Amino acid sequence: MKKLILILSAAILSAGVAFAQDVAEATATYNSGAEALQTGDKASAVVYFKKALSQAEACGEAGAELVGKCKSAIPQVVLSAAKDAFNDKDFDAALAKVEEAKKAAVEYGAEDVKVEAESLVPTILMQKGNTAFAAKDFAGAIEPYKQVVAADTTNGTAAFRLGAALLSTGKTDEAVAMLEQAARNGEEKSANKQLSTIFLKKANAASKAQKYADAIAAADKANSYLENANAYLIKGSASQKLNKADDAIAAYEKFLSLDPNNKNAAAYVFTLGVLYQQKGLKDKAKEAYNKVLSDPKYGANAKAALATIK
Repeated sequence: MKKLILILSAAILSAGVAFAQDVAEATATYNSGAEALQTGDKASAVVYFKKALSQAEACGEAGAELVGKCKSAIPQVVLSAAKDAFNDKDFDAALAKVEEAKKAAVEYGAEDVKVEAESLVPTILMQKGNTAFAAKDFAGAIEPYKQVVAADTTNGTAAFRLGAALLSTGKTDEAVAMLEQAARNGEEKSANKQLSTIFLKKANAASKAQKYADAIAAADKANSYLENANAYLIKGSASQKLNKADDAIAAYEKFLSLDPNNKNAAAYVFTLGVLYQQKGLKDKAKEAYNKVLSDPKYGANAKAALATIK
């Protein structure tokens, strides 16, 4: 019996020594990770910390403290690597590391790291889009901006830049939708200016194609975002072609009020005189003709027109 007790005591002592050796080995592995981290080799540090975690977990209660240190270190180091990639403008690598950090944070119970990692995603995507946009890689800017807007529909800046990128790649209808969203979320001035320009171009194209009703509709749309003298001019001309004298008069008047010094102003003043005269508005017709009496091109016609008004 005494011999059996001695044998058991020796076994327990041996097991204790073995555990101590295992903890020491795990600690050494952890320290190697810490050294790698100090030299900036974060990838190797994570490998060491994961190995140390496995070794420490095998030590049971004796390795509990080291287990806690490893679980705390791994998600933080991965997140730090994500930030490094972001600073190096390697946005795809940064996004991949953020996802890795989130998984590690969930696995090891690091809620604060998970929250911080999630908050970094829109920042990385926005910068990825901005970098591509600045380089005029509009196609490359679209997807990251789309992801930012999908996650936060109130981000007016992302919506505006997405709209501009879509427009630059010929996706006009999608661009209009994004610019309108941008206008509702703090980018009203810039977005409406861009929207007005889009529909002004549509109005001009329709007018050249002799689609006068479409030209008027597009001109009205342009002016609904931001009044534009040229949009009123297109509407006036198209309305005149469709024999809508009242609409033509109103559009030409608005054009001249917005751009009184236009190089062709005399032509439209004279045109207004003709339209007024046709409508029987004699006083307004005379006023218009008198304004261009000294014009070298329209003066003689204005004088002749005045002579016909009784």
